[in-house]
Amino acid sequence: MKEFMLLIRNEGDGKASLSPEQQQQFINACMVYIEDLIKKGNLKGAQPLIRDGRIVSGTPGAFKDGPYNESKEIIVGYYHILAKDIDEAIDIAKGNPEFAFVKGARIEVRPIKTREEGANKDYPTGK
Repeated sequence: MKEFMLLIRNEGDGKASLSPEQQQQFINACMVYIEDLIKKGNLKGAQPLIRDGRIVSGTPGAFKDGPYNESKEIIVGYYHILAKDIDEAIDIAKGNPEFAFVKGARIEVRPIKTREEGANKDYPTGK
């Protein structure tokens, strides 16, 4: 099994317009989704992220940090999963309740480069 990050992207707080009942339905759907991933052995970790944060950019000696972002889209949470390949990771992402509750939700599926895969020139292993 390979490791993947599912980065959940929304414009601001996409669930702010949901009624309290809809918010509870979303939470319940997430719990079912997470329980299913655990049962199948696919979940390593998952957390929502607080929308406030800082972005650090620049170079040594000229760093900038601020609450600004180039777009209105922010990462609002992540799932660290195990899947046999990117296609299975995409299928897992498609089942995420975010799509049913947040208009315009996007999930970025990214393979995690492990130490074993790092034996190439693009990823120093520290050996």
